Amino acid sequence: MGDVGLRVAVKGGGCSGLTYDLTITDQERESDKIVEQYGVKVMVDKKSYIYLVGTQLDFSDGLNGKGFVFENPNAKKACGCGTSFAV
Repeated sequence: MGDVGLRVAVKGGGCSGLTYDLTITDQERESDKIVEQYGVKVMVDKKSYIYLVGTQLDFSDGLNGKGFVFENPNAKKACGCGTSFAV
């Protein structure tokens, strides 16, 4: 077991075909890409990494709701509700 971190994955689903999947875990895999910034460890599996290269992850605490915001340069389109994307 390692330190607790955020696992970010891309899975099939949603109107546009791909969705983000976030989980809190202490299970680090040997093939994971790991980024640590501002005291937060983010783990990405090898298959998801190709969809997430260059992505910036932020947290919004605004009037329109709270949640993670993805700025993914690989996403070519997003669905109307904003929960899925296509590359």
